[in-house]
Amino acid sequence: SSKQTFYGYPLIHVAFGRDEHNRLRVAKGVIAIGQFAIGLVTIAQFGVGVLFGLGQFMLGLTAIGQFAIAGLFGLGQFATGYIAIGQLALGYYALCQVGYAEHLWSQAVKDPEAIEFFRALLNNVKDFIGL
Repeated sequence: SSKQTFYGYPLIHVAFGRDEHNRLRVAKGVIAIGQFAIGLVTIAQFGVGVLFGLGQFMLGLTAIGQFAIAGLFGLGQFATGYIAIGQLALGYYALCQVGYAEHLWSQAVKDPEAIEFFRALLNNVKDFIGL
């Protein structure tokens, strides 16, 4: 745990394994890293990333993971969010193999608005990273 805090939470908290009472350690901080973690930015196997989460099972505003349950943007094998990209996706805009969305681009459904949205999103990402 870092000594720097923000509203009582450590700026960075890393926790793995079990404590002296054989309980699983949970990382809790602004930036939380561990097998189980909760933070504004979280990297964990199971976690809640309020702003962003990266892990196997992740819940947050934006999430990347095998199971990415997000409010705004989810990317993963199973993804939810206003924008969802995954093998199985649920969202307003979804790019997937199979999914449900107002605007869906999948193997079976090719909504023109979804295609335009995701192509523009790809171009914005390319521009942002300089490709």
